Amino acid sequence: MQVGVISDVHGNKVALDAVMADMPDVDALLCAGDVVGYNPWHAECIEAVRDRGIPTVMGNHDRAVATGTAFRFNEMAAAAVRHAEEQLTDEQRQWLSELPDERPELDDRVKVVHGHPEDPDRYTYPQEFGPHMLGDEDALIMGHTHVQGHETYRSGVVMNPGSVGQPRDGDPRAAYSVLDLDESTVDERRVEYDVERVQRAVREADLPARIGDRLSEGR
Repeated sequence: MQVGVISDVHGNKVALDAVMADMPDVDALLCAGDVVGYNPWHAECIEAVRDRGIPTVMGNHDRAVATGTAFRFNEMAAAAVRHAEEQLTDEQRQWLSELPDERPELDDRVKVVHGHPEDPDRYTYPQEFGPHMLGDEDALIMGHTHVQGHETYRSGVVMNPGSVGQPRDGDPRAAYSVLDLDESTVDERRVEYDVERVQRAVREADLPARIGDRLSEGR
């Protein structure tokens, strides 16, 4: 079974469109959270995920927008949360608020969380992956760090598909992964997209310039 995995779209519809255009023919799609935040297309990204029926968990930015609680965020992130709150409909905010912190999928063969199985807000980098993180599932999918990586163990796969909308691993290309559940393999993929278009949109939305600038750096 081939599973397309995305995470941390963060309102970057240009990058999301590029990823979905590049996505091979898969049996299922999954999202590890943070559909909104940072970039200006919050509503469009929600609708793109909803239209495709992609099972999604709640990221910390999703929660902040849904509940109006961005007090732990730096000013750059908080500004984007405020922008999203202004842009989204009540129905879209309700959709965010109903996202679970974790979800078993594909007959419990996969567990999807945002940060860590024990704490949805915990940053868990690839060098911290280990077989102890797996339960009965064949694959554990996490996001949150915006750093693409995976490890394969006798008991299964632990992976982060990387960030669609704001990579932070030094590669500015949009990131996603394809998980082969039967072979326990992960194909980590990157896609070029029009970063300058996003940077212009960030400026036009009067969001902090650093949101757009960092996209060129993959930071």
